[in-house]
Order: sequence, then C-alpha cells, then structure tokens
Amino acid sequence: MEAMKAAVLYGRDDLRIKNMPVPELLDHEILVKVMATGICGSDLPRVLGDEAHYYPIVLGHEFSGVVEKVGGGVTKVKAGDRIAGAPLVPCHECRDCQRGNYAQCKNYTFIGSRVYGSWAEYVKMPEINAVKVADNVSFEEAALFEPSAVALHALHHIGYQGGEDVAVLGGGNIGMLTLQWAKVLGAKTVTVFDIDDDRLETAKKLGADYVMNTLHPDFKEEYALITNGRGFGVVMETAGSMITMNLSFELAANKAKVCFVGTPTKDITFPFKRFEQMNRKEFTLTGSWMSYSAPFPGKEWELTAHFLAKQKLNFKDVVFGKFPLDEINKAFDLYKTPGTVKGKILLLNE
Repeated sequence: MEAMKAAVLYGRDDLRIKNMPVPELLDHEILVKVMATGICGSDLPRVLGDEAHYYPIVLGHEFSGVVEKVGGGVTKVKAGDRIAGAPLVPCHECRDCQRGNYAQCKNYTFIGSRVYGSWAEYVKMPEINAVKVADNVSFEEAALFEPSAVALHALHHIGYQGGEDVAVLGGGNIGMLTLQWAKVLGAKTVTVFDIDDDRLETAKKLGADYVMNTLHPDFKEEYALITNGRGFGVVMETAGSMITMNLSFELAANKAKVCFVGTPTKDITFPFKRFEQMNRKEFTLTGSWMSYSAPFPGKEWELTAHFLAKQKLNFKDVVFGKFPLDEINKAFDLYKTPGTVKGKILLLNE
C-alpha cells in the first residue's frame, strides 16, 4: 500500500483526482480507510473561492471508516475498528485545553483544512480523535457525527434542559440536526424557519412540530400563535445570515436563550431598535463554535454515537446526495446553482 487516490485542490474550482503517498504514522496516530466523507458548508468557499489555507491540499473533515493500521504507541484502537473521526487536533497543553475548551485552542491544527483530510482513500489522525461506531450504524450515518456534535454542543453551551418552545432558524444540515437534538432532549415544541418549502417538508419528517416559511406574508402572526405571543424560550440561529440573526431578536421571549450557531460570511448590521430588544427582553445571547468538551473529543460525540445506535436520530433523511469520490466535481457543480443542494452530500469510497 504505497499510493492512494485523493481529491486534491490546486486552486479556485480546481479539484483533481490524483494518486499520492499514503500518510505515514507517528506513534500516537492511526490510519483510517475512509468509507464515507461529507462536504461541509465551510468547504464551499475553500473550493469555489479562495479561502483554502494553501495549495495543493486535500480537504474533508466529516468522515467515517475502518482503522487500517495503528502507530506503535496506540492502545485503545485496533485495526478493523469502525470509527468516526473528530477533525480538531488541539495541543492539549495550553490554558484553554487544560480547561477542556479545545475549540478555543490557539495552537490547534485541523484535519481537512490545515492538514490533509478525508477526501481520499485514507486519512491519518491521532488515536484520541477516533470515536467508535456501533455495528448497526452505517458509515454514511457515521460521516455525520461531526455536524451532529456541532448541533449538540450549541445546546449544551446554552445549558439547554428541555421543556421550552424552541425556534430553529435555518433548515440546513446543522438546523436539521439541532431540531432533532432539541426533540431528543425534551423540547416542548420545535419550530423550524426557512425560505425553502422542500427543506421545511424534511423538517416535518424529522420531527418538527411546526414549520414556517419566512417568505409567507403572515408568518409572524402564525408563529405568535404557537407561543401565545410570548416568543420562544430558546432560539437557535443556524444559517449565519443577517436576516435570521435579526429575526432571532424578534422571536426571543423575555429571558430567553439565543444562540448564534451559523457562521456569517458578510458584515451583519442590526437596527438600533432591534438590538434594543436584547436589553428590554433581557435575553442571553451567545455564540457556539465547533463541537468539543472534556474528556476529548467530548460528550457531544459520545451521545451522537449512543443515540444514533439507539435509532433516536435520523441522519438518513438529512442526506441529499451521494457521489463516488471520483465524481467530486459533479457534486460541486450542484452547489454552483443556489438552492439546488438541500441537505448533506456524501462522497463514498468503494
């Protein structure tokens, strides 16, 4: 096993399937045969724009597979184990890491953006980054561990305990997973807001109590009925757009918890009267970043593995399309027409 196939990014919209050396392992690392890997929203500006850290690079940070080989110091993982990979590689030594705040590590690296990732036949990573996958969970489902952990981390970060009317703004992949976790953890109701009726239909299938198309002229009157005019006790913004971030302030109830999970790509502005709602309502506003807690990689990953094995989560209906790794450019062609992709696209190895 001297060479492997990989999708290598050489520049803007320049992905090529190439043969390259199989990664060599350090003592604490494992080599994973990638079975399924996802395309994340954060990959789009790297491939279709100019936001890759360097060229050439192999992207891909949502993945699952089988352990092929282990380094000499590996003790908890063995060849043949089915795993999902946590892509963050923190230093484990700085002040933030020592406190379990791995996402705030300033000395980190990251599989699939700063070092070569999973759009390949093989990927290497530290042993500690492997999360074992139950036999009744498919590799395609296991490739969604990372976005699931992102959604669950946000709910944990705000101290979510269930019993609230929850608003999820944005029906993308993170929104659909946030919806499911809010239900699993005991939401009173969950309402998903989006502008795409197909995504809202998927949200219904995944358990949303209500869905709202924000392009509908009467949607504000409709959502007020859900909470008897009080607003939502928990608001999870997952789209990262100025419209949904502003809407979060309006939807929030008095003393609510509002979490910005989505990552904006443009400047955000708030009219002063809208921003004043945070003062008047005294709601708590916070952001959420990545998907980790102590002990690394964290309960977000352990609970994803547990509840997926118990069939309490539905990842299959989050998947929009599947392509062989060789056809990765066909997958990215879909993203060039806005609104075409309405879920997760997976790349599969034979």
